[in-house]
Amino acid sequence: MKSLHIGRVAAVLTVGVLALSACGTDNVVTPGNGGTSAANTGASVTGTLTGTGASSISAAMDAWKAGFESANTDAKIQYSPEGSGAGRKALIAGAVQFAGSDAYLKDEELASAQEKCGPDGAINIPWYISPIAVAFNVEGVKDLKLDADTIAKIFRGDIKNWNDPAIKAANPDAPLPDLAITPVHRSDNSGTTENFTDYLAAAASTVWTDKKSGDWPTALPGENAKGTSGVVKTVTETAGAITYADDSAVTDALGKVELKVGDAYVPVSAEAAAKAVDAATVVEGRSANDLSLKLDRTTTVAGAYPAVLVSYGVFCAHYPDAATTDLVKAFGTFVLSDDGQKQAADAAKSAPLSAELAAKAKKSIDSISVAK
Repeated sequence: MKSLHIGRVAAVLTVGVLALSACGTDNVVTPGNGGTSAANTGASVTGTLTGTGASSISAAMDAWKAGFESANTDAKIQYSPEGSGAGRKALIAGAVQFAGSDAYLKDEELASAQEKCGPDGAINIPWYISPIAVAFNVEGVKDLKLDADTIAKIFRGDIKNWNDPAIKAANPDAPLPDLAITPVHRSDNSGTTENFTDYLAAAASTVWTDKKSGDWPTALPGENAKGTSGVVKTVTETAGAITYADDSAVTDALGKVELKVGDAYVPVSAEAAAKAVDAATVVEGRSANDLSLKLDRTTTVAGAYPAVLVSYGVFCAHYPDAATTDLVKAFGTFVLSDDGQKQAADAAKSAPLSAELAAKAKKSIDSISVAK
């Protein structure tokens, strides 16, 4: 792996309907030719761009849609937060023009994408960095310090009560009640789940014996809910519940866990998430324009928060016409711009991409072209 040093559809539409528009935008008219002019010159584009995928980026996507549509009054972005796995499947099926995913496409998914995207397939471009909060509902407690082993035991059902000695040992002053713990996990295939289980499998390997996966292990106890908003709502309404979710969706009604990193505990923050991404490496064996990242979940860098997700915009390397290409590139360029990243940070508490990573991501967007 090569080191990468970096600072930081509508749901009611059926796949059949989406597929009718997936190979081109609706009534798109853009200036220029070759699928390059609108994206590179900032000229206004028109038409509808459809995507689906990660629910973790909902707040950021709302901000991006508003900003992009304000600058391109005849353009519209449709995005349905159905989960990362659903997003990747929809792109591969040719049902949408882009996907949002908290996990990059696996090798077999990249191969499958060639049928609709062409021989060069799809590319994964980072556009959102955010910590995964371990959030809980315990009255009178807003902050807990926990190591990875303890967190893994809680979600496996091995630690069943909030006043368990393992929790009390790290939090001697917390008013921990004699209250049952209810773990809550995602019911849908989720990139957040894949990132969280990746963290547990690496940082608590002797306890978390399952491999990382976008699907939660079915043998484990607890409740489930669909989407980021679903698990947060369930925990908010359930005394003693705990979950994992993109930090942007966690309200002040819930407490949050500080993760043990080295000998210190690190609170959830965008800055700490960005520090963890500093140690990322580019996944080898992929195209030069694919920026899939391998994260170091066992980092001991001071102030780094390793339960972090990098969410990707997943695009075809080539689209069938210049109109679609221009619209895709214009939107991607906006998201990766300083303004786009700031709007996401303001709306979702995410960490803006570092200048170096943003430059690489913009180069990848620029590489998208019309199929020959």
